[in-house]
Amino acid sequence: MEEGYEILIRGLVQGVGFRPFIYRLATAYRLNGEVINRTGGVTVTVECDRETADRFIADIRNLAPPAASIRSVEVRRTGTGGFSGFKITPSIDAGETITEVSPDIAVCDDCLADLATDQGRIDYPFINCTNCGPRFTIIKALPYDRAATTMAPFQMCKGCAAEYSDISDRRFHAQPVACNSCGPVYMLKAGDLNITDINEILQCISHRLAAGTSVAIKSTGGYNLMCDALNEKAVSELRLRKERDRKPFAVMFRDTDAIREYCYLEKDEETVMLSWRRPILILRQKKPLAPAVSSGLNTIGAMLPHMPLHYMLFKIIGTPAVVLTSGNLSEEPIIKDDLQAERDLMPISGCVVSYNREITNRVDDSVIRMIGGNVSLIRRSRGFAPQPVELNRVAEGIFAAGAEQKNSLCIGKGTQAFMSQFLGDIKNVATYDYYHETFRLFSSLFRFTPSSVVCDMHPDYLSGSFAEELAEGNGLPLMRIQHHHAHAVSVMAEHHLTGRVIGVIMDGTGYGTDGNIWGSEFIISAASDFERYTHFDYLVMPGGDAAADEPWRMAFSCLYGYFGSDYDFTSLKLFRTIDEKKLAVVREMLSHGINSPLTCGAGRFFDAVSALLMLCTKASFDSEAPMMLESAIAGITDDFYPFAISETVCLGQTFHEIIRDIGRTDVSLIAARFHNTMAHIILDVCIKIRNDTGLKEVVLSGGVFQNRYLLEKSLYLLSMNKFNVYTNHQVPSNDGGISLGQLLVAAERRGLCV
Repeated sequence: MEEGYEILIRGLVQGVGFRPFIYRLATAYRLNGEVINRTGGVTVTVECDRETADRFIADIRNLAPPAASIRSVEVRRTGTGGFSGFKITPSIDAGETITEVSPDIAVCDDCLADLATDQGRIDYPFINCTNCGPRFTIIKALPYDRAATTMAPFQMCKGCAAEYSDISDRRFHAQPVACNSCGPVYMLKAGDLNITDINEILQCISHRLAAGTSVAIKSTGGYNLMCDALNEKAVSELRLRKERDRKPFAVMFRDTDAIREYCYLEKDEETVMLSWRRPILILRQKKPLAPAVSSGLNTIGAMLPHMPLHYMLFKIIGTPAVVLTSGNLSEEPIIKDDLQAERDLMPISGCVVSYNREITNRVDDSVIRMIGGNVSLIRRSRGFAPQPVELNRVAEGIFAAGAEQKNSLCIGKGTQAFMSQFLGDIKNVATYDYYHETFRLFSSLFRFTPSSVVCDMHPDYLSGSFAEELAEGNGLPLMRIQHHHAHAVSVMAEHHLTGRVIGVIMDGTGYGTDGNIWGSEFIISAASDFERYTHFDYLVMPGGDAAADEPWRMAFSCLYGYFGSDYDFTSLKLFRTIDEKKLAVVREMLSHGINSPLTCGAGRFFDAVSALLMLCTKASFDSEAPMMLESAIAGITDDFYPFAISETVCLGQTFHEIIRDIGRTDVSLIAARFHNTMAHIILDVCIKIRNDTGLKEVVLSGGVFQNRYLLEKSLYLLSMNKFNVYTNHQVPSNDGGISLGQLLVAAERRGLCV
């Protein structure tokens, strides 16, 4: 028996070139042994003394591949039967313990260079290596091996097989490895055209973009729709056919120089933009694209190419920027099926470009905004999912159903929370089917068997209905969590906060324990429970959901509630633009309480101000009015409007002063003052809670904090007043992060501590 050590490495260590890395490192150390993929991680066995093993482990940590993330390293001394050299041993599938699954990784620079020099891969649009390429979107099961991916039908040619087996090659054990001889291929269909030659396909796409038409293209995680972002007619036509209304389109730029021509790009933003995750980044607009791209906002959702095809296309097209939006019908999930794409997207684009490799897990592009120098996720999907969040509680077997809009679901494995990619609004039938599909895939992939179920306390959420059926069908306990408590705990989960904190949760809608619509919550929160401290005044929401679609209704309600029914509404331009019959109906609703639930949602107050300033009186997509209000801010001011804090936070004086300013003060200044007011309310209430409780840790969450101006102003004021402030970074602050909070609340209540 030889002296040796067995090293178990857990984390993101499969699908990122980790075994080839270990092989090369062990060879450099001249060690005998083996490396094996297991369902629970990577196991390395080496014959050496302890000092050499320690140096070897230190190099594993320090030199690991860029996309790898080592969570833990366990070492035990063992005797070995004597190895001759070092080898990669076939994967072992054992037990319910699982390792992390790599997100998809943008094509690397080395592979891009190979497009012009590698004889077998010249102009091959699926080029990849151990450092890049599809991962989560093609995996079917663990351990991560080619046979467990949608690359299984593609048998490697002799050349690829040789590279796959060559320790010195960059494609050594790269599971999606392929070339022009043996890999997937693209196909283009447009009318009578059926093209399979990649260069002809690129030329056809280029001609269509130049002619002002669009193209549907199968990307990493589903289909995208593309058109020239500088061609107003093309963008407007795509918007019309996709039934997109005014919601901004994402734009893919040729390179960072092109981005800088149209956007302001800070250094930290550029770092994120160039990362292997390649997200969409919300940037300030410098120079306008086609007006229909952003629909009046002063921001652009910008991204860089992440697939070889994108780079190949930008070499031949004339435009430096293309719209690249999800390939789907309005509000439905991104399409991944080729036949469905032909059926649904051909009428929109007239041209569908597909490829003959299956997508297992569909993913949209992730969306990020840099706020206060930190990543603020708006949509967590490609490049992020399904990386877990580490918890300070055992969450094994807990299924968290998430919210209704911007849904993601979450499962607990040990002390890790595996959150799904962005799923969307599950009130939509197709998205609800996608929700079911994702639950099945995650259960299978991560070997998850639920032992308890948790959901939002809203009685009508479909996620709640799914949770009920799952619990009842399997005899499992079901727990319901208040919406804003889950928001607060999502931040606590990310930062491993224990004890009690001040929770400031600002969003548009959340079902409260009193049956009303909450959304401006100041709470004292622990992971297990919470106490509501105060909130904004309740106001009537005339017409229910119609008030969110028509922000002028909330403006009317605010003035009616604060100034009474005798207020002269016609003195304001806004109400002179609204049909008198509609105004009369809303007045009737308010006076008699007809179809008018109570709300204190912060988003509704932003709606009201946006409407009063004539920025958005009718919203065509979620949060359009608050986005237009933030976008209107142009100057710098520290001014804010008066407000009153007693049992609740009263904004009557705020609206009185805003109305006085309308017509005599620039809209951009009013917008800034209102945002400053919100930040000062947050500060003053937090000071009041600190005085009462001694708490100084503050967590900020909820969709309203996607507002960069508000969050940065709030962070500044709170930190200057000696609060310790925490926000969401690993998951969205909007409802996409709810499932993480639900999971931790359930784990805490179950009482299983690490």
